[in-house]
Amino acid sequence: MVKTLERAVAEVAKLSESDQERIGKELLAYVEKLQKLREDLGAGIASLDAGEGRPLDTEAVIARARKLHGAG
Repeated sequence: MVKTLERAVAEVAKLSESDQERIGKELLAYVEKLQKLREDLGAGIASLDAGEGRPLDTEAVIARARKLHGAG
């Protein structure tokens, strides 16, 4: 384990049990999201490597994002 994480765990260990439980759940959720993102990126790279990619219409992507998020 890296020093920063060891230090964080040591500090969390000083907190109440309920705080430790909450922080543990949040950390696990973060790690699970990170693992899923890495899996998705790996699948996307494999797809591109297999020649399954297609050209991206960046203008359409920007227009869709502006429509969804109200930016204009």
